[in-house]
Amino acid sequence: MFKEYLGEFEELVLLIIAKHEDQSYGLLICDEIHEETGRRATIGAVHATVVRLEKKGLIETDMGGATNERGGRRKRLIRITDAGKQSLLKSRDMKVNLWQKIPDLMISKT
Repeated sequence: MFKEYLGEFEELVLLIIAKHEDQSYGLLICDEIHEETGRRATIGAVHATVVRLEKKGLIETDMGGATNERGGRRKRLIRITDAGKQSLLKSRDMKVNLWQKIPDLMISKT
């Protein structure tokens, strides 16, 4: 496994890929980022992140079949690898551990 920490955007993209199993693709990820966070992500930013995650071994991609609705073009389908799942679990556990160490008075709602 590639031993590098996930950036915040990389983690977000990886979480969305995990959510949709092997049916993720660039535009779906852009739409989901907006739906879940209210942020806009460009298709270029998502594709660059997909390339980085693939180089890290956290995802794999394949070309899907051509469809009429896409003008005969094929989708690049993305799925999370076991290393990607482990990376997400490690990131979650680290954050939960840190949150549990913050005294309640430090983060009170105002």
